[in-house]
Amino acid sequence: MTLRSLHADFAWVVVATNAVVGLWALGAHREERLRTPWLWRSTLVAELTIFVEVALGAALVAVEDYEVAQFHAFYGFVAIATVGIVYSYRQQVAPHRHLLYGLGGLFLMGLALRALTISPLPT
Repeated sequence: MTLRSLHADFAWVVVATNAVVGLWALGAHREERLRTPWLWRSTLVAELTIFVEVALGAALVAVEDYEVAQFHAFYGFVAIATVGIVYSYRQQVAPHRHLLYGLGGLFLMGLALRALTISPLPT
């Protein structure tokens, strides 16, 4: 497996994990029984996938001298910034924390999908 195909395949892990935890957190905003410690552990894992994906992309550019569309890289860095922004607001919106993380997770999923449309498949 090449670094490029690993980066392309792992993008779908980013999309799927952030979609699942985003929907789970939105559900937890409405249904208290969904508010478990596993939601936060899963959210952490989903958000860490973004850092792994960006690191894979940076390695692809640095090691293999791969040229990337400017906006593709931009979406990766916006995703990292989004994780930081969502995390920084968690205390300020405590009663609506599940809503924040739900919408944040879906936003991150959308950023990943948008980045995929710019550079969809390895060649």
